[in-house]
Amino acid sequence: MENNTNYSDPQVFTRENTGVKSSFVANVFAWMFGALIITAVVAYLFGSQITLIRLLIGETGFTPLGWVVMVAPLGLVLLMSFGFNRLSATALSIVFLVYSLLMGASLGFIFLVYQLGTIGLAFIITSGMFALMAIAGYTTKMDLTKFGNILMIALVAIVIGSVVNIFMGNSTMDLIICVVGVLVFTGLIAYDMQKIKNNAQFAMANPEAGRKMAIVSALSLYLDFINLFLLILRLLARRN
Repeated sequence: MENNTNYSDPQVFTRENTGVKSSFVANVFAWMFGALIITAVVAYLFGSQITLIRLLIGETGFTPLGWVVMVAPLGLVLLMSFGFNRLSATALSIVFLVYSLLMGASLGFIFLVYQLGTIGLAFIITSGMFALMAIAGYTTKMDLTKFGNILMIALVAIVIGSVVNIFMGNSTMDLIICVVGVLVFTGLIAYDMQKIKNNAQFAMANPEAGRKMAIVSALSLYLDFINLFLLILRLLARRN
């Protein structure tokens, strides 16, 4: 059958382009939401079963398995970032799923430290803020790449400040870190969302690389959501 689609027609090209973007973004969110569900389920299991927590934390601190659960996620993020060109889409997906499992185990403590109502409220607030900023990042005509360096510098400052405050234990500094962190990660959500939309063209040109890009992009949004959630949770807990 003859294909009468006229790709030289700007309207046809626009429809095709929009369809590609929508498909790519939907794939990214499918991976992200899937990973979040895995993390939430595993976190709840570890938080509600003391026998599972004891696999990670003993009388003298972290067990060997506990150290693996705490340290391995960082290694897996680096593997996905620096191994993008070498790993297949299947390998990247497996690494991402393992990462979400380990993150769930490491986050099980929140059910022991915070009240369930506070956790639920933090999740609702985070979901609302995430949705608003993701929509803003996807629809805005402003080029957000110019804010990339500023956001990265602020993120590094937050990490350094958090490490320093572990030893200082200053409540005011912790509040400042949380507030600035919320601002930074809300900005990163919009920034990453615009970058994901722009990467859709790359996905159209190279399907295999596009599948890999969708997984790595899902990781970026996943990290934005998790970090924003933890910061909001800390802020809400300060009220109690």
